Amino acid sequence: MTQLVFIQNNKPVTDSLTVADVFNKNHNHVLRDIESQLEKLKQAGEHEWGVSNFGQTQYQHHQNKQWYTKYDLTEDAFTLIAMSYTTPEAMKMKVRFIQEFKKMREYIQNKVTPLSKDQALVTVLRTTADLVEDTQAIKEEQHEIRKMITHIDNKVEEQITLDHGEQRRLQKGIAAKVYELCDDPKERPKLFKEIYREIKDRFGVASYKDVKRKELQSAIRYVENWIPRRVS
Repeated sequence: MTQLVFIQNNKPVTDSLTVADVFNKNHNHVLRDIESQLEKLKQAGEHEWGVSNFGQTQYQHHQNKQWYTKYDLTEDAFTLIAMSYTTPEAMKMKVRFIQEFKKMREYIQNKVTPLSKDQALVTVLRTTADLVEDTQAIKEEQHEIRKMITHIDNKVEEQITLDHGEQRRLQKGIAAKVYELCDDPKERPKLFKEIYREIKDRFGVASYKDVKRKELQSAIRYVENWIPRRVS
């Protein structure tokens, strides 16, 4: 059976493709259910909650290599969508999903994240610097060690990408911009596809999630000032 729940940015999630597969539904019908719920959330003043729990993204079809819309779903989002699936078989699948979400949460809580090589080196250097005696020669050595720490810290900082909260912040900004520009739900996926593609081109990344943390403000300003090639 398809893996029901997987870890993304240290959070347990599923996606609309998995839901369609497991519940034996057409993916377009699942997308329709999701977009219907998002519209209802917007009308209820819960648009931000919807954006936080339904992450619109894309996948490449393995046969025609075309890109299509899909959604990543938190446990709360999945529960909202699956609420209407009430056949006996669907109930069994919902129980399986709930169990898998629980297992993934426990796995994340118990998992110990290993230090990277650079982080481990920084830890060793800091310990060494703190242990040396206060003599002139040692002070000079300490100074060199501190310079190495600063260099490595800067190197690590340069490589850090957005964490889950920062990704959500950028994602919310993108969603707000698309909704500001387009009132037609059928046309919004085109704008989402265009803005995500242009963000990747602008910041030289494979996904908006790979934007560097130091460029977050630049990315947010880019989204705020973004103008599509055309608005249908």
